[in-house]
Amino acid sequence: MIERLDLGAGLDHALEASVPGAAGLHDLVRELLGGIEPTDPPHRLYRLTSRVFRLESALGTPWRSIVIKCLEPAVAQRTRLVVDRWLPALGMSECAARLIGSAADRQGSCVWHACEDLGVATLANRLEPERIAAAVGAMASLHARAARHPILPDARRYAGYLGVQYFTANVSDAIAAIERVRNARIEPPEEYAGVLDRLVARLLALLADAPRRAQVFFRAGGPDTLLHGDLWPINIFVSESAGGFQARFIDWDRMGIGPFSYDLSTFVFRFPPAEREGIVQCYINARAAREWRVPEPFELDVLLDTPERARYANRIIWPAQALVQNRAAWAFPELAEVERWFQALDSAFAARSRSSERTQA
Repeated sequence: MIERLDLGAGLDHALEASVPGAAGLHDLVRELLGGIEPTDPPHRLYRLTSRVFRLESALGTPWRSIVIKCLEPAVAQRTRLVVDRWLPALGMSECAARLIGSAADRQGSCVWHACEDLGVATLANRLEPERIAAAVGAMASLHARAARHPILPDARRYAGYLGVQYFTANVSDAIAAIERVRNARIEPPEEYAGVLDRLVARLLALLADAPRRAQVFFRAGGPDTLLHGDLWPINIFVSESAGGFQARFIDWDRMGIGPFSYDLSTFVFRFPPAEREGIVQCYINARAAREWRVPEPFELDVLLDTPERARYANRIIWPAQALVQNRAAWAFPELAEVERWFQALDSAFAARSRSSERTQA
């Protein structure tokens, strides 16, 4: 829920001690307002989440509304490099929200970024075919331009690798996390009996399948490229102008380096199974003119399925750790939910295989 903060008693009072790095946020807001202490009116400050705010001003600033976000220092540095260095080098500055200012917390625990406010109408709110196509086209352009580009060695210094190694690392870590729960002799409630055994069996099968998946990535994954890392429709804005639709991506917190399929997988699996093939074909069409070897259908299945299962495995680690550390009540329901995600992915894959068999027949 969006909460408007009362600035009448001053910014410090409005923020209170619950806001992480409140002093840094205070410094940034005052800097953005030219040293003026914000009060109601003409300023309005809204809390969007515990770490994200929207500041509106009726003064003669170059902006009317900005979004201010609290980031870990390493993430803040990486995000600044995306916006100020790497995207401009690719000729894609307009692919991200403009960074207006920043300030570090005085203890160095976090950094506040003030960014251009792109509004509230994300792609998730307007899933129209033209807007989806614009988002896929921007994704394809980012991947095509960054592949083998000189910025990649620089980006590797700051970004994680999101290739098949991401899959094996998360599956292995998830297995180890569940084993720690077992060793601690933590028994699940009756309604979640067997969930740990079923998840471990699934994870062990995935780990055994890793060499086959790695061969597909080596053969068909293509060159490494710059990845957004979190391309959910809620992180994409698509605007319409006389020249057509333009997509812009926000929240580059998880950007990384790796094969194109990580971003495409993140995006396509946020849509119903019936729509996924069309979105993948839209991506293929957008890259076809750029001397790109299109993977075979079975290769694409592996390239897209692997990072999604890696993300599911990652989501096992944290509730398992919470069980060992403090017997968290929410952990077993969370693990059961991850199991349902795996089952839904299995069902979608099986349906796609049956459809392909009928087509070939």
